[in-house]
Amino acid sequence: MLIHEGPTLTQERYDEIVRRLTGGLGRMESTDDWPVSGLLVHVAGQSPHGFRVVDVWESEEACQRFAEVLKPILAEVGVTDQAVVYPPHAFVSA
Repeated sequence: MLIHEGPTLTQERYDEIVRRLTGGLGRMESTDDWPVSGLLVHVAGQSPHGFRVVDVWESEEACQRFAEVLKPILAEVGVTDQAVVYPPHAFVSA
């Protein structure tokens, strides 16, 4: 599980990150829209500490592949807050 939030991750920067990740599409409607495979869940929204993004990946390797794509984009748009990776204890899906 990857959690990213903080003062430099704003909704506007998130929207720009999504535009860059999707080649200009500007939205992600399914896991097929992501630049790497293995995403199980993606949630983004405002929190008391800034904009928060939570991703759940099928494996640590899939999460790492995504991080390799994401890190340069974060730097380009000015997001300096570091993501935190937690191993999930349980996962339930509908």
